[in-house]
Amino acid sequence: MVFLILSVIVAIWAERRILGRMQTRPGPNVNGPLGLPQLIADAVKLIMKEDFWLKGAESFIYLLAPIITAFSSFMIYAVIPFGPQVSMFGHSTPLQLTDFPVAILYVLAITGFGVYGIILGGWSTHSTYPLFGAVRSAAQVISYELSMSLSILTVFLASGTMSTSGIVSAQERLWWAVAMIPSFLIYVVSMVGEVNRLPFDLPEAEGELVAGHMVEYSSMKFAWYYLGEYINMFNVSAVCTTLFLGGWRSFILGSFWDGANSGWWPMLWFIIKVWCVMFFMIWTRGTLVRIRYDHFMKLGWKFLIPVSLVWFVLVAIVQGYRAFSGGSTQGLLLVLAAIFLVAMVILLVLPEGRDEEEEAPAAAGESITVPGEEWDAFAGGFPVPPLPGQKLPPSPRARRAAQPAAPVLDAASDVSLATAATDLDVTAQEGTDD
Repeated sequence: MVFLILSVIVAIWAERRILGRMQTRPGPNVNGPLGLPQLIADAVKLIMKEDFWLKGAESFIYLLAPIITAFSSFMIYAVIPFGPQVSMFGHSTPLQLTDFPVAILYVLAITGFGVYGIILGGWSTHSTYPLFGAVRSAAQVISYELSMSLSILTVFLASGTMSTSGIVSAQERLWWAVAMIPSFLIYVVSMVGEVNRLPFDLPEAEGELVAGHMVEYSSMKFAWYYLGEYINMFNVSAVCTTLFLGGWRSFILGSFWDGANSGWWPMLWFIIKVWCVMFFMIWTRGTLVRIRYDHFMKLGWKFLIPVSLVWFVLVAIVQGYRAFSGGSTQGLLLVLAAIFLVAMVILLVLPEGRDEEEEAPAAAGESITVPGEEWDAFAGGFPVPPLPGQKLPPSPRARRAAQPAAPVLDAASDVSLATAATDLDVTAQEGTDD
């Protein structure tokens, strides 16, 4: 817990500084050296800020939701191995809190349990935008958990165990990120969608849902959500390091330095790898823009999940061949991964055909809008964006700008108008006197 809390403090500061450099601005640099005391100011502000309660909210669930999010985020690191067997205060112990044969299934279970904090937080407020954000987040997390789970299953097959320490031991000769690069790439995309980071931060889209499910939270209740979000970033980074990047083992240094993978040094390699994955997520936030929600869901359901299933079947066939022949299949996996990666790239860049929804009106005999013809967006009773080839009518401002200007009167006309106005005034005055 101490490691995670301190890591979150450093991550917030590092993200601000890195994003500042990427966007050619300084970032926090005023409050103390390098802006480090700014983090203390932010923490004090969250603690001392007014903690309001909604009158119409479900009080117990309203308070319980952020606690669930923070509580579940702290539980993942219990099965993450930091290093090998070491001597600590006279006792020989591995640098891991606990491990058991289905440790990765425990990680997936806790990840699924953490979604309840988001869903209940949005529902308990009885407010519109938090509910929309919670629904979005539930659909997003469930969708990308499927592709993430399928990518992890291939690691189970290749390692022959679900124990985290066993998976690290299986990567002594070669990291699974190299031998099974399709699984690694699918996991990286899925983990970014799992923790709601750009370009996949749809549940907290400021321009649409105003911070999503956290709109009606303040002070420490908001801080629990904020803390849970950053701890989840470290969670997915640690799982990625353990499953695909060799865990605490140093593949390069271990080839010429016998003590690289013994003692306390492996803990340093593990932390460096975790921070490399964290830097990647910060890099994507400073580089990519938010994508559209339907495109995001299409990426998960129509690309990642089918590709994960096909790759899982191929790895299962290779492992069955290994069990039958009794030899090593890492070379075969490398060749198969390279071929499959090329197929993934081709499938991703190929242009898609016309959607069935666009062809439906023609099949049903309905009228089709002629390209360039003005189209009524409110014909169905609610606003609908135009399809390709349809043209919206000009706005009232554009119509006024297109109207011919009023004629300009010359000096003689001005005199005639002034004389007529004077006659009208005199006539009105005489009528009043009578």
